[in-house]
Amino acid sequence: MAKKIGFIGCGNMGGAMMQGILDSGKCEAAEMMTSDKSQAALEVKKEALGILTTTDNKEVAAFADILFLAVKPQFYEAVIEEIKDTVSEEQILVTIAPGKTLQWLAEKFGKELKIIRTMPNTPAMVKAGMMGMCPNANVTAEEIALVQDICNGFSETEVITENLMDVVTAVSGSSPAYVFMFIEAMADAAVAGGMARSQAYKFAAQAVMGSAKMVLETGKHPGELKDMVCSPAGTTIQAVKVLEEKGMRSAVMEAMDKCLEVSRGM
Repeated sequence: MAKKIGFIGCGNMGGAMMQGILDSGKCEAAEMMTSDKSQAALEVKKEALGILTTTDNKEVAAFADILFLAVKPQFYEAVIEEIKDTVSEEQILVTIAPGKTLQWLAEKFGKELKIIRTMPNTPAMVKAGMMGMCPNANVTAEEIALVQDICNGFSETEVITENLMDVVTAVSGSSPAYVFMFIEAMADAAVAGGMARSQAYKFAAQAVMGSAKMVLETGKHPGELKDMVCSPAGTTIQAVKVLEEKGMRSAVMEAMDKCLEVSRGM
C-alpha cells in the first residue's frame, strides 16, 4: 500500500529529498504534503513538484504515514511542541537534525513513537547523497527498510548505531564544504597557471568525482590509489610532499574533530 509522506520544512535539504523521492517513483505528488511558514516558499514547491502544501504543521503531521522533520535544529523543540498531540504511534517520524538524540526526541514528544534519526548531506540535491540512519527500538526492521527504500531516491543509506551519528555529521554531513574548498583551491591554482576559471572548475571537480568513484568501485585503499599516481621522480610525488609538509591530513582531521565536538554539544 502506498504511504503518504509529509515534510515539515521545505528548504534546500527538504526540497532535495522531496524531489528525489518523487523522481524515483516511490511516492506520487498527491501522496506528499509539505508545510512551511512561508507561503511564497510553498507556492514555489507546489508549482515545481505538484505536491500538497499547507502553512499548518499539524495538518501535515496528521496527513503523513512517514513524517520528515526537515527544519533547522534550533526550531525542533518548537515544532515538536506544536505537533506532539497530533502524531500517533502508528506513524514513522524521521529527523535530520544534528545533536538531537533519540532520547531527547522521546522526552520532547513525551510518548512512545517510531523515530528514525538521520543525517543527510547536500549532494542529495543531485541524487548523490550519503545518509546515516539510526532507528529507536519502536521501529521494526521492515519499517527501517521501507524508509531506506524511500530515501534511496536521493541518497545512499547506511543504518548505524547512535554513538556514530555525530561522526556521520563530520564525515559526510558537513564534509561537502571541505571538498568544495579543495575544488576551489585547485581551480584557483589552475587559473594562476593560465586556465580559464570555468574550465578550471570542471577539471578540478571531475578529478575529485572520478577519484571518489575509484575508491568506491575498486575497493582499493586510498593510499594504494594515491601510490598509483605517484611515479618515481615524477610531478605528483612532489605535490604530495608539499601537502604533507603543510599538514593537509592533520588539518582535515582537526577540522573534523571540531565539527564532531560542536555536533555533540548541540
